[in-house]
Amino acid sequence: MTRRTKIVATLGPSSDPDGELDTLIAAGVDVVRLNLSHGPLPEHLARLDRVRAVAGRLERPVAVLADLPGPKVRAGKFIEGGVGLAAGGFVHLVPGDGASDAGTIHVEYETLLDDLTVGDRVILGDGAISMRVTEHHDTSVLARIETGGRTQGKPGVHLSSDRLRLETPTDDDLVLAEAVASAGVEFIAVSFVRRAGDVEQVREVVGDRAQLVAKIETSAALANLSDIVAVSDALMVARGDLGIDCPMEDVPHLQKHIIRQCVEQGVPVITATQMLESMVTAPSPTRAEVSDVANAVFDGTDALMLSGETAIGRDPAAVVVTMGRIAERAEAEASYRQWAVRLGRLQREWWATSTDRITAALTHAASQAAVDAGASAILCCTRSGRTARAMARFRPEAQLIGLSPDPTTVRSLALSWGIDPIAVDTYTTTDEMVWFAVETALETGRISPGDTVLVLAGAPDRASTAAADVLRIVTVS
Repeated sequence: MTRRTKIVATLGPSSDPDGELDTLIAAGVDVVRLNLSHGPLPEHLARLDRVRAVAGRLERPVAVLADLPGPKVRAGKFIEGGVGLAAGGFVHLVPGDGASDAGTIHVEYETLLDDLTVGDRVILGDGAISMRVTEHHDTSVLARIETGGRTQGKPGVHLSSDRLRLETPTDDDLVLAEAVASAGVEFIAVSFVRRAGDVEQVREVVGDRAQLVAKIETSAALANLSDIVAVSDALMVARGDLGIDCPMEDVPHLQKHIIRQCVEQGVPVITATQMLESMVTAPSPTRAEVSDVANAVFDGTDALMLSGETAIGRDPAAVVVTMGRIAERAEAEASYRQWAVRLGRLQREWWATSTDRITAALTHAASQAAVDAGASAILCCTRSGRTARAMARFRPEAQLIGLSPDPTTVRSLALSWGIDPIAVDTYTTTDEMVWFAVETALETGRISPGDTVLVLAGAPDRASTAAADVLRIVTVS
């Protein structure tokens, strides 16, 4: 494996025709996303079954991420063909589910009038149309359109997350979480997270059957970021809604801040939204999009996510190939060595338990030993995946291989930066584990005779939550 940054691709109508999923996964997808906001649950479960079949046939460990809808506020339906809202004009916002037009927009949110005050900003759709409340009346609020445009259907209505009374997860979210966890997805993304307790509510339902990804898309989440990272298995920088809830000029800086904190704590992080948006219809991306993808790689993101590009785009596989090329080129210029230096100074800041401290110390030592020994690969023997993820946070130059007897762990490692996941058998001694790890990597062509490799392992008879506490340097014969 040459590309270290992983690719998440959203499935949809464009990936459904016969053979398309094969082509998509063969193009380099590491994780597929099921967007539960669109389409019935049985449709997504059928896609999950197809992913398992295709990945098995192609012998590729592909993880599945199910993205919960979260709370949604929508406008009442506009007339067929939509309407134009001109900048400088005024529109009444009225709570209810009635039809909307250019003069009155119904909003399906009961406490709209209680939660809006003069001066508040309201966004329609994906952020193209914005308005500002100028007057407050008993049955409506009057808003001046600041940025106009055309809208149709039932677009989303975005109010400040500090004002919004809708809670996450919703009851529907919890039902969906139970269903997809039972179906065997590796990850469940929790939308509109504002505090650590939002993630913990989903954890109570799914237990350890799936890992939880907190979507950071509100200013409230940013205020509670450390607590959210501490209870999450991964994070997503959901730049679409984040750019609506926060000043858009802040988003690039917030992206860097979130990624940095996740890398420091060994929590995988996904950068999402409009990365190659123009390729929904165009055969190539804009130069700005290429720079955006490259900069996310420079920031240290574990994964890059495609949404409409692969779900409804003209050529999903071409988008994946394009993103892979951009990421690989950026990695050649990235200064990953600085991560290890910085993390060495932060060793004791994030790791609370003795198990975590042992894992942190061992992986820190391995990152330096790999450089000193000129190691070509670091082999992490892991049952839960924790050791491999802790190693990945150092962004080592050596190839990083995660070996596990647990198929779910193998697939879940497909999300983490640089980890090449391999399924292995269960062994009875540490010596066996180390020997077979090297043998497997050699047989599969990942290392060669004469290479120097590092192997991280622990006693196989201990609980899966125990720390890896063995580091060996091996010359491959």
